[in-house]
Amino acid sequence: MKSAMDRLERIVLMTPVNRELLARSLISEGQMNLPAAAYVDASVLRWEMEHFFDGSWVCVGRSEDLRNAGDRRAVRLGHERALLVRDESGKLRAFYNVCRHRGHELMAVGETASGRFVRCPYHAWAYGLDGELRGAPGFGKSDGFDKADYPLVPVRIAEWQGWVFANSSGEAVPFEEHVGNLGDMIGNHGAGELVTAARQDYEVEANWKILVENYHECYHCPSIHPELCKVSPPKSGEDHESRGAWVGGSMELEDHAETMSLTGESFAPRLPHLAAGQEREVYYYQIFPNLLISPHPDYVMTHRLTPVAPDRTHVECEWLFSRETVETEGFDPSYATEFWHITNGQDWRACESVQRGVSSRGYRQGPLSPEESTVGKFVAMVARGYLEGRVAQAPGRTSETVQ
Repeated sequence: MKSAMDRLERIVLMTPVNRELLARSLISEGQMNLPAAAYVDASVLRWEMEHFFDGSWVCVGRSEDLRNAGDRRAVRLGHERALLVRDESGKLRAFYNVCRHRGHELMAVGETASGRFVRCPYHAWAYGLDGELRGAPGFGKSDGFDKADYPLVPVRIAEWQGWVFANSSGEAVPFEEHVGNLGDMIGNHGAGELVTAARQDYEVEANWKILVENYHECYHCPSIHPELCKVSPPKSGEDHESRGAWVGGSMELEDHAETMSLTGESFAPRLPHLAAGQEREVYYYQIFPNLLISPHPDYVMTHRLTPVAPDRTHVECEWLFSRETVETEGFDPSYATEFWHITNGQDWRACESVQRGVSSRGYRQGPLSPEESTVGKFVAMVARGYLEGRVAQAPGRTSETVQ
């Protein structure tokens, strides 16, 4: 009994947001969005970075960016920084971006390189692609020094559907449990076979969760997305049942539309493995915490979110097409990128306005409509995560109660 009480006390102490206010974000009838602190408090973001990002599986990019032996790239990973390396056998590895000598970063975040060795720019310690120390200038005659004692420290990593995920704490559930049955939902789109045709970066002055909430509903579409409403009915589609740390669902295309573009016309072949009916739908999925995947009949679009501050988020948007399409002479992905650049801009302006609103003394938690059911699942995931101190599985329905 004492250990159970101790555990409850620890959870209460570590919960970053008022528990009574969180209760309103967990119920199914009359569910409310999150309290203001979740969007504006720097201490809440620090907690999220430790428990939702460091403690979970974070998407750090596409496998194709590291396709050849010796390719490497330094990435941000929650509080941490990691070095991704493709070794000589073709296996992708990840290490903490820390030299074992004096702790200098091996590469700056965002930097890419290629070669047989990873060399620290400070004192030139050199590591093989397997992370083993190969050279330490000046230590050759040091008594008791053994290079085998100083390999790079590994980071857990997973490649899935062409994306790379890493877990810096080493304490996340197995990746297969984290991603659950999402592979069944997007498998026919063959994302692992697709290549990046276009990329666009954005800096949005809003909390990362506000961007996610906006992504998960089209209740706002008639108000701010005239282009989208011409090609996709805003009240169409349904939520999908999740097993794992993801939420999402579908929307339909208008009868005249082949895809999401300004005219509804597609200028790329339909993806080859779609099941019957999938050519008439667009899907919107989030792998918690930071990857939004939008499969279309002819391409897959993603948003990868990196929180920068409580009120600022970096977004990397990519458009993936089949390799054959991208290599076709004259192919131009702008029919897709132009549509979503317009739509993204409309969303970012709305999200930034919401950020200003939740920062006001006048903000109070508001009710979620039936058209925001996927938002409700995400909000319940976040609230339950705050209470449990870890990433929670997506709820089948938002009927949780605070114990």
